[in-house]
Amino acid sequence: MEMVFGMITVALISFGVAFFLGYRWHQMKVKRSLEDAERKAKEIIEQARKDAQARRREAEVEVKDMLFRMRSEFEQETKRRREELSKLEERLIQREENIDRRLDLLEAKEKAVQQMERDLVDREKGIHEQEQELAKLIEEEKSMLQRVSGMSQEQARSLLLEKIEQELLEEKSKRLHQLEEEIRVTAEKKAKEVISLAIQKYAVEETIDSTISVVSLPNDEMKGRIIGREGRNIRAFEMATGVDIIIDDTPEVVTISGFNPVRREIARIALQRLISDGRIHPARIEEVVEKAEKEVEENIVEEGEKAVFDAGVHGIHPELVKLIGRLKFRTSFGQNALQHSKEVAFIMGVMASELGLDFNLAHRIGLLHDIGKAVDHDVEGTHALIGAELARKYGEPEVVLNAIAAHHEEEPPKSIYAVLAAAADAISAARPGARRETIETYIKRLQKLEDIATSFKGVVKAYAIQAGREVRVIVDPGQISDDALPLLAYDVKKKIESEMEYPGQIKVILIRESRAIEYAK
Repeated sequence: MEMVFGMITVALISFGVAFFLGYRWHQMKVKRSLEDAERKAKEIIEQARKDAQARRREAEVEVKDMLFRMRSEFEQETKRRREELSKLEERLIQREENIDRRLDLLEAKEKAVQQMERDLVDREKGIHEQEQELAKLIEEEKSMLQRVSGMSQEQARSLLLEKIEQELLEEKSKRLHQLEEEIRVTAEKKAKEVISLAIQKYAVEETIDSTISVVSLPNDEMKGRIIGREGRNIRAFEMATGVDIIIDDTPEVVTISGFNPVRREIARIALQRLISDGRIHPARIEEVVEKAEKEVEENIVEEGEKAVFDAGVHGIHPELVKLIGRLKFRTSFGQNALQHSKEVAFIMGVMASELGLDFNLAHRIGLLHDIGKAVDHDVEGTHALIGAELARKYGEPEVVLNAIAAHHEEEPPKSIYAVLAAAADAISAARPGARRETIETYIKRLQKLEDIATSFKGVVKAYAIQAGREVRVIVDPGQISDDALPLLAYDVKKKIESEMEYPGQIKVILIRESRAIEYAK
């Protein structure tokens, strides 16, 4: 019994110890769970805090970027608006200056007209007084003749009328000479004012004449692809475009050479597209060249329509518009023919306005005056006569035809517009920087001009001056007389015309000088 009780006691103690140990183990497990939970909560809170800070920084960066972009856009917009305002201000200032100049010119004209009116009134008074004095003298001479000579009244009247007619003829000759001189001076002054006003209102950039176009390559390997196997690609390209492809040692560059600027432009566009596409073979070359031709033709029409619109000309035949566009690819001594035509139209318009003529007709003539240059590579003859025929073919009026044909004096001018066309053409071509020649061609031309002048008998020296626009010829007075000078000048002029090509005209001046020298000792 005691043994049983002892076993129960031991069992109870063991159970109590086990229960206590289980309870402690459960408390420790709960404590560890709480600690893990707290640690995870802290980690989650820390991670959330870090995420919040990162997102805040990202938001701050985005806001800063947005502010920077908005500030940049605002500054750019402000800059653009300022530039527009500056340009507008410049245009307004220029218009004000133009208006001031026009007002000054009008005031000067009004003063000149008022002065002419006063002069006319004074002249009328003087003529009236002279008529009264003349009538008095006639009566006195009539009575004196009747008294002294005993002539009849009819005889005296005839003698007196003869004398009066002679005096009137002399007076008329003097007055006419005086009026002619005044008109010449006034006309020359007015012409200078009109031309200077036209020149100062227009200025354009100059260009340089060229018969080549340069195309850049991505690498030198492309040269072999352009040439093709046994040269078939380059032969197909040259056959399709009518130009020469020059491939030399220059790195990453090929040169297109041809005298026809339209064909050269077609070849340049086609070659650039073939290089960009990378497929270079004869069939592809023909396809790309055909597309380039259509594009250039469209560009020609667009340029012609733009030029007609800019000049304010209406009712021009579509074929003439197309020919005007072709002038974009034509140059003369470095000056672009289309730009030159628009410049001549503007200058003619200014001069016509100053002279009270038809502004639109002047613009029309100026724009069409060099239309012959669009086809002079393909048609025989001078560009002025070719242009007149083209204008006649497409229904232009006679005044336009004559102005086109006469602007290089190949036909006599029949209207003031023809004279204005010649003057505006010369102004456009002669302004500084408008036309250029290579130095070698320039020197050769001047040398040839001097050689032609010195080839005549009796010529001692010849000097080409004014950039070849004038040649001064010094002759031997012992061989060439004063009477022979005009004939020699004509011969020099004809030889220059037959043997040389030059823009504009060349003035030939012959100088004959005799000197007698002695020394007093």
